[in-house]
Amino acid sequence: MIISQRIPSNRMVQSRSHFFIYCICLLGLLFSIACAAASVSSDPTLNLIKPDSRGGIGYRLVYYVNVPLNTYWRFKTDFEGSYLTSNKFIKTHRLVRKEDDTVVTQNTYTVGPDVLYTWRTKVFNEKHRLEYSLLNPDECDQKFHYGYIQAVAVGNQTKVIQVAYLDFFGVSLWAHFPLNGGMTDFLKSTARWEQRTALRLEWKYEARNK
Repeated sequence: MIISQRIPSNRMVQSRSHFFIYCICLLGLLFSIACAAASVSSDPTLNLIKPDSRGGIGYRLVYYVNVPLNTYWRFKTDFEGSYLTSNKFIKTHRLVRKEDDTVVTQNTYTVGPDVLYTWRTKVFNEKHRLEYSLLNPDECDQKFHYGYIQAVAVGNQTKVIQVAYLDFFGVSLWAHFPLNGGMTDFLKSTARWEQRTALRLEWKYEARNK
């Protein structure tokens, strides 16, 4: 009787031990999934930084895109991509010319002056970096507007860092306006659009390297 009582007891201990280990493993897996999901769907972060010495504002926008760096880079440097006008803020987009590592494009927007914004972008493929500037700031009621976009691999995702310096009448008010139409709404909405669009078109830009 004593032996028969100990056997079930040992089995019970072992069963509880296995169940405990299983629970720990399951919790670890769920935690990993939650962390991965959080990094993918995390909201873009936006901060004001020291402005250009001429005045205006500077900002730093950071967000993650859930595609590999090489895929994202082909997506980002497709200056003829028809997907660009699916952004609610971009009315028209046109590639004007491409010379070596420099690209000139023209956009019209649904916000701001109804004029052609002419952008010059220098592409550094090896560094996954774009440096851009507005070529016709006076026509766009701006004093200056320039910055850079840096893409960095983070596992199978891409971290995007956008830094810009700009100045126009009322720029400080726009930068601090908390509602729709302000800088936060404009930049974060654009970043979220890019997150969705790059993921939707991953098959297209991934296939270009195959």
